Amino acid sequence: MSVDARLHDLGLVIPEAAKPVAAYVPAVRSGNLIFVSGQLPLVKGELQFRGIVGQEIDLGSAYEAARICAINCIAAIKTIEPNLDKVKRIVKVTGFVSSLPTFGDQPKVINGASELLQSVFGERGVHARAAVGVSGLPLGAAVEVEMIVEVE
Repeated sequence: MSVDARLHDLGLVIPEAAKPVAAYVPAVRSGNLIFVSGQLPLVKGELQFRGIVGQEIDLGSAYEAARICAINCIAAIKTIEPNLDKVKRIVKVTGFVSSLPTFGDQPKVINGASELLQSVFGERGVHARAAVGVSGLPLGAAVEVEMIVEVE
């Protein structure tokens, strides 16, 4: 099944890539790798989840934020490779969670991104990962996700 067919079956629409909030591009290609810049949980240009996970943002909302970030990562991939069937593998995902020092569920938050990628890309979406707690993110976002992708 093609990636576009999976997206359709999942009811997902990949938006245009989010406009960078600073001096960078959404993604760059080097050889067969695409390096996706950190993506925030933006929908139609508006930040959806702002605050600290475990304080203003609950685990379920943070999971959804990570899911949106992954959708935005796919949009960034498409700026380099419009045919998502050419994605050979999601190699590495790094998720950043704005959280209190005592919050330890960053992996559960970033599962929102990981599980979405596996649903969209199947076995090609299984990846290495880091889930990191941080004291703050751009625009006050609760979650940010970046990734490295291998393409044909």
